[in-house]
Amino acid sequence: MKTLMRTGTLLASAVSLAMLSGCESTTAKDEGFKGTLNAVSQTAVAANNAASGHAPLAVMPSMPPIPADNKQSDAKVELGKLLFFDPRLGGDASISCASCHDPEQGWAWAEDFSRGYPGTVHWRNSQSIMNSGHYPGSFWANSVTSLEAQAPSAAKGGVAGNGENDIMTARLALIPEYRQRFKEVFGDDYPRIKNAWRAIAAFERTINQTDTPIDSYLSGDKGALSAEQVRGKALFEGKAGCIQCHNGALASDMEMYNIGVPPAKRWEEDGLAQITFRFELYAKGSNEKLYRSAKADPGAYFRGKNKWDLGKFRTPSLRYTMYTAPYMHNGAFYTLEEVVDFYNAGGFDEEGRTTGWPKTKSKLIKPLGLTDDEKGDLIAFIESFSGDEILMAKPTLPEYAPMFTLDELKEAKK
Repeated sequence: MKTLMRTGTLLASAVSLAMLSGCESTTAKDEGFKGTLNAVSQTAVAANNAASGHAPLAVMPSMPPIPADNKQSDAKVELGKLLFFDPRLGGDASISCASCHDPEQGWAWAEDFSRGYPGTVHWRNSQSIMNSGHYPGSFWANSVTSLEAQAPSAAKGGVAGNGENDIMTARLALIPEYRQRFKEVFGDDYPRIKNAWRAIAAFERTINQTDTPIDSYLSGDKGALSAEQVRGKALFEGKAGCIQCHNGALASDMEMYNIGVPPAKRWEEDGLAQITFRFELYAKGSNEKLYRSAKADPGAYFRGKNKWDLGKFRTPSLRYTMYTAPYMHNGAFYTLEEVVDFYNAGGFDEEGRTTGWPKTKSKLIKPLGLTDDEKGDLIAFIESFSGDEILMAKPTLPEYAPMFTLDELKEAKK
């Protein structure tokens, strides 16, 4: 069931923003097109790419860029792996990075909202860390610009890890194996919390997927895609217009759009979610009017407090989306069928609902007129951005040990 849900909404993301811009494709109209992508359509796609200014789809590099101030090493990556799974980097030592980015759930969390700190619930869908080292920013609004900054933002966030630097540092210092590893990797006599974030970032940069059907196809293996997927690719780059936002190696332009996703019903039905929502509005500097009246996530608005950014979120990557349902910033859609219907209707769900910020809804969102066959072809192509599921067993975490024995403490008191 989980796999089915993930596969469906995979396209949720994909088709979501894909179709978002799909309405303004410059290629010729071809209602009901079922043929394979021939030389003429290839030329049309190339011309469309050049005219629109967006990048074509590209092969995923084997490794993301490595920051000059945080070089990779096997020892650093291994330390980061332990810390990624260690709940002691949090408030009550119950939530780790892996709690919300579970390898068995697409390196994300398979519910509409991500897990919250005990006694809370998060207000947005958890994003997968797969290929995240290639991203220019993190979170749904690109609110931080590096993995080194993302880790503490999550570990210390009030409805996420809710940790404090002092207590997290003290915990690390009471674990002999961590003291040894931090000494080896960073030269620290005792673990420093900022280096914990650097180690986690180094580990996350190793979580990548490059062996997908689309990568093989773009590398020259034309048999890597089925006939159905090739037809879907033609739609993706033509009639559906997905390529306008889902392009490049990540199949995302990493830009912000309001595509019309309706507010999460959970905000209306779950009192705890409503508390979180209002808390986030307050914590991010909302004015009184917005705090009391908002019924939908303002999204990128809080980056610069610009009204034209209300309800905008980053174009999600289509990579690995077969395993990361539900989709959209609030987990609104659990199946691909829901997503496709949403875009086919011009950005309205089955109940006729759209974004809570209609004034900033993208003009690109219009009815698509895709046939059932075309929907199937498009879905098949988007599935080509996912390879085999990448799993990882939780490592055995090092144990606490007191820095002083009872006898040593008694001696110190004399």
